[in-house]
Amino acid sequence: MIMEWLWPLAGFATVSCITPGPNNLLLTQSGARFGFRRSVPHVCGIAAGMGVMLLAVAGGLGSLFSALPWLQPLLRLGGTLYLLWLGYLVATAAPLSREDGAATGVTPSPWLFHQAALFQFINPKAWLMSISMIGSFTLLGQEYWHSVAWLVAVFCLICLHSCLLWAQFGAQVGRWLRTPLAWRWFNGVMGGLTAACVVMIWH
Repeated sequence: MIMEWLWPLAGFATVSCITPGPNNLLLTQSGARFGFRRSVPHVCGIAAGMGVMLLAVAGGLGSLFSALPWLQPLLRLGGTLYLLWLGYLVATAAPLSREDGAATGVTPSPWLFHQAALFQFINPKAWLMSISMIGSFTLLGQEYWHSVAWLVAVFCLICLHSCLLWAQFGAQVGRWLRTPLAWRWFNGVMGGLTAACVVMIWH
């Protein structure tokens, strides 16, 4: 029974994590600008933040939206403004010269673990994934928290692997960007796609 339940859970988690969203776009940008190794804390922060969010939703955080109707539009507005701000910072980041060792852009350094973890709570895709998974893949009754534990473990493992792939992809892209013009185009595209994620909030 556990294996029959875990396979669809793993499939849903894989599709949810590997498809583009704010996390994956920011990891691509981080990998390109700062390299794979310096982006690892960002990767780990995402996985940890998602794990905490899943536990919070399983514990009843999702029900707050029903109890406090004003909370959802407030979260949407905050997420929209933050994503637009991130998109602007990414798009207008100065071209990176790897020779001089300068790491300028969204931040003077890659995102730290806690920054990436906290970002999940205003990330619209993270909320959608958490609520969908808790609502669809947890078991009822005495098995509820047992199933939550399995769900969080499986999801975080898949999320970690997926994020590592996106960071590595970004690092590879960074090796191809050898001119300031190429960096400007890359930053513009990444910034535009990050800002476009606001569609997820209002869809």
